[in-house]
Amino acid sequence: MLGDTWLWVAAEWSPPTFGELYTADGSDASVGLALFGAALVKLALLWLILRTPERGPLDRGERALRRLLYLAVAHALVLWYPIALLPDAVDAAFTLVLWAAIDVLYLLVIRWRSRLLRGAAGVLFAVELAGAADDLLDDLDLPELGPGGVIQAVLIGGGVLATLVTVLGQWRDGRWSRGTLIAGVASVGGYALAIPFNLLVGGPFGGGLAMVIAMDAIGLVTTVWIAATARELPAEGRPADLPSVRRRGFRVAVAAVAVLSPVVLINPEQDARLTYTAGSADCYDRPSFGDVKPAERDAVFLCRARSTDGATPPMFPDTTSDQAVLAYGRALCRAKDAGEQEAILTRAGSARAAWRVDPDELVYVCPEIIGATRPDLLRSTAEEAAANAAHIAGENATCRDPWPRTKGVVQATAKYFLFVDGDPGYLVQDGEGESAMEEAELATARSYEDGALIGVAGGTALIGHVEDVVDLCLTVKAFRAAPPLRTAGWDQVHEVPVVSRGGRLAVPEMGDGGDVGAGAPMPNLAIAGKGRYRLRVHVRIGEAGEEHLVVVFPGASRKRLKLKS
Repeated sequence: MLGDTWLWVAAEWSPPTFGELYTADGSDASVGLALFGAALVKLALLWLILRTPERGPLDRGERALRRLLYLAVAHALVLWYPIALLPDAVDAAFTLVLWAAIDVLYLLVIRWRSRLLRGAAGVLFAVELAGAADDLLDDLDLPELGPGGVIQAVLIGGGVLATLVTVLGQWRDGRWSRGTLIAGVASVGGYALAIPFNLLVGGPFGGGLAMVIAMDAIGLVTTVWIAATARELPAEGRPADLPSVRRRGFRVAVAAVAVLSPVVLINPEQDARLTYTAGSADCYDRPSFGDVKPAERDAVFLCRARSTDGATPPMFPDTTSDQAVLAYGRALCRAKDAGEQEAILTRAGSARAAWRVDPDELVYVCPEIIGATRPDLLRSTAEEAAANAAHIAGENATCRDPWPRTKGVVQATAKYFLFVDGDPGYLVQDGEGESAMEEAELATARSYEDGALIGVAGGTALIGHVEDVVDLCLTVKAFRAAPPLRTAGWDQVHEVPVVSRGGRLAVPEMGDGGDVGAGAPMPNLAIAGKGRYRLRVHVRIGEAGEEHLVVVFPGASRKRLKLKS
């Protein structure tokens, strides 16, 4: 384990994570070879980066550009670590400000020898900085410049072209060496290599950690180009010759022996993994898609794919690399039916191959596919709450007071939402707590036993529905005395006794995040305080569905009446 740690520090310049320290017999030997090779490559590139700056006169702009370029080099090599300990927005803001200043100085310092070329460079620098600004907006949870996909491709492409145009400007300027120009072009080649690299690493069978290490070493070429650009800024003289082959070889050999001696203790990790998996502390927060930053969506899917909630097996075997899990997830998105999904899961060795994968899990890896048929899954928590509120308000608006000329002391009209799988009805209840729950259970049992519309137990009345519905229009009114009996236009009218021990009789409202209850606030119908009341229920079925009118007034009678049935 200690040997692995030293190996990672030597080749990757950072201590390994817990997942990277995982070892197993029969580990892929190519990872160890990749680490050894990466360390040699990085040592050679470091030697090029740390060469002494060229001597020669510099004007104010050139001095500023050299200092900022070396600051960028320091950030790439060292400063990234302390900055990474700060909020993500700090790193994004630092990058945006630093490269905005460098790009402006590029336009002023490089002798482009063409207005058209300088103008093209300015446009591409602006696109490059727009990408950095977009990252900052994302980290600040502010609206981004546009949806992911296309806008991100444009911004990344603009950054690559900006590098190419800068190298072209350096070539026309004439003060930079051929090696520096080659390094600049090679840095663009690193972006191009990232495409097949992602296909290899992200494919269903994974590309292994060796590819990750190799691409990390190649990425250092960009830093070589930046350092060389700063070093060769003086207009007078040419870049100094490289040291002799013997001297250069001696430096590399000594550094390699000093840094790579722990290689004998190598026992590398077998599969590539991400740092955010099912073991993360916040993995089970289940955030809405719209609340998750684009860079974190893959991690949320990994969390769900590796979840064992409810003692169920994970979606994929624990031995499957994170990159392979993501690739399988995207393949599941493209599956035409449940049978094709089952075939993909079977090929992956899933213990849940016969289960369908829910769209609310796949949306994190393919929002463009899932969102086309389920746009509701793309919402944030706030958007979902607003949509639910708008839906409930719209449903409430479809209900009307069926007795508008007779006003109660208190009254309300709203849609009452029931369970989709069949709710026995709704309650008019006094109080809360354990005793109220017991009365509700007893009232429900009595309604089933008697086959009656209303079941009563103490301070609780359960009012059933006539048809198999998932919601109904409900109007409640409270009077100080018995109102006129109204049966015309109603299919059923029943009257039962109910007692209020706490001075409250009310219909439950739908709570935050709930799906059962009244869609609007319901008043206290026990307007005379504690005591006995009569509860008269009117029911009818019309074109708009089932409609209920509940009338409550003080009354000592304990009779149950069927006024119309």
